[in-house]
Amino acid sequence: MEQRISNINPTDLRGILNYVPRFLGQTFVISLDGAIIDNDNLPNLLLDIAVLRSLQINVVIAHGISKQLSKLSSSRGIAITNADGSSVTDQATLDLAIRASSRASHQILEALTQSGLKCAITNSVRSTPMGIIKGVDFQRSGKVDRIDAEFLTHLISKSIIPIIQPIGFDRNGHTFRINSDLLAIEVAFALKATKTIFITERDGLEIENGFARQLSVDRLEASLGSNSIKEPFLSKAEQALAGVKGGIARIHILNGNIHDGLIREVFSNEGVGTLVHGNEYQQIRQATRSDVPRIFNLTSGSVEKEELTRRSIESIEKDINNFYVYEIDGNLVGCVLITRFEEESTTAEINTLFVHPLHQRQGVGSKLTSFACLKLKDLGVERVLALTTQSVGFFETVDGFTETSSDILPKGRRVRYDSHNRNSKVFLKTLQTPSEKQM
Repeated sequence: MEQRISNINPTDLRGILNYVPRFLGQTFVISLDGAIIDNDNLPNLLLDIAVLRSLQINVVIAHGISKQLSKLSSSRGIAITNADGSSVTDQATLDLAIRASSRASHQILEALTQSGLKCAITNSVRSTPMGIIKGVDFQRSGKVDRIDAEFLTHLISKSIIPIIQPIGFDRNGHTFRINSDLLAIEVAFALKATKTIFITERDGLEIENGFARQLSVDRLEASLGSNSIKEPFLSKAEQALAGVKGGIARIHILNGNIHDGLIREVFSNEGVGTLVHGNEYQQIRQATRSDVPRIFNLTSGSVEKEELTRRSIESIEKDINNFYVYEIDGNLVGCVLITRFEEESTTAEINTLFVHPLHQRQGVGSKLTSFACLKLKDLGVERVLALTTQSVGFFETVDGFTETSSDILPKGRRVRYDSHNRNSKVFLKTLQTPSEKQM
């Protein structure tokens, strides 16, 4: 299959170094689909893994064998009951799965060796039979009983990358076929990994005929509940949901045919695939003094376009306690400033509302606005103002804001409004009435 080339420059060390302190010593579980292992881009993928290891990120590789198993079935003329381990596995299918798994693991071993990395194929998965489900005997298909985390941690401590096959063994040494998506999540749970990365032949999760770049766990659960996600995306969607709910902070699904896709997915905000995240992934917090230069740099381009009023480093620092920032993966992508008026304590203004262009149309601006309004309401503010020259459409769609006259501005603010000569549109939102405050 033809490799796809992205526009990232892998030598952009400045971008990568932003992430290094946060990822240092963390564990990533990387799940390779069988089709990717047979792909010409495998050496490049494993070279990307070498980059992760050089930055002291711990890596564990789990892999699938669906493509290898299907090939063996065809070449040997042996029918199989299931390719991915999610349904019935009869003895003949298991025999082929063991051979397919050995071949796939060896391919990974070869490519890691070429990249100068130490690795080991492990027997770290203890399994139990899936048993009989809805009257169907799943025979030699298994589920994870326990992951030998101590063994894997020991290998990692010796700079050895564990390779985990989709094959497990029960207490008596009997062999079972395990779905590799499920396996990757169970390994991540056992090792308390911060990321699970599914590398496939597809761009990510497709929902309603389009690939989703970012998915909150709530939206993913709703999509699964409404049957909006179909095969071949269903297994990874179900396991991603279980993973995030179980405490894995971020789960990525990306196309392994992109030449530098793994590096770009890990070391950039926009990524190349689908990111499934929990509520802690995206957060709004009060700004601190260390955010001053970040806010200045974030908003400076918009100032040049006259979308925002010019603010110096000093003025941002002066108001820093009233700034709130929106972070993604520790990177600041949005901000908002709330200002209260001395002459009218029940009126406040939302300003310096800005979202990085890469994250616009993702609801970040609405979340910042809603957060600011809730904050102000808690402070007893009754009315919120917002002035804009180029975001009129945004405030027309935000719940509760309506355009009004500049005459409503408090006296001091009206003086500044006239002196700036920007002719900004004025929007007003009523948070509460005096009678509501007394209830």
